[in-house]
Amino acid sequence: MEILSDRDKNIIKVLQEDFPLCEEPYKILAERVGISEEEFLRRVRELVDEKKIRKMGAVLRHREVGFKANALCAWNVSPDKLDDVAQTMSSNAAVSHCYDRTPAPNWNYNLYTMIHAKTRDECEKIIGELSQSTGVTDYKILYTKKEWKKTGMKYFCEQA
Repeated sequence: MEILSDRDKNIIKVLQEDFPLCEEPYKILAERVGISEEEFLRRVRELVDEKKIRKMGAVLRHREVGFKANALCAWNVSPDKLDDVAQTMSSNAAVSHCYDRTPAPNWNYNLYTMIHAKTRDECEKIIGELSQSTGVTDYKILYTKKEWKKTGMKYFCEQA
């Protein structure tokens, strides 16, 4: 097992923080690590290529940007159509998550989409469009009642 250098750990630490909202965010992150922007970007690409970083993404606090009606929609999709339906649904801009799960007893739903909209009516319109475009008509809409704290995994957080 390869050990990460202190520099690599520091790069990973700053990538876990809130992303700077400015013209040159990677320059700011590189400065926090104490290296040049070019070196920072080169090393991030290498860490991805080496599979030491597998995933990077933004966490949208959707309520703060006006998306007040958010719903998890559970769909009952024929297993032979699951991949095609998931592809269609996940390509919709209002869908932030799309994943499959094994159905449970008395719950035949095997595909889940998280849909964000400004109103419930808008949410239901999007769900209706998804249903029409995929032919999937058996679904349940589960509206968000409370937004929980959104955080990702944190690595290398030990105090120096």
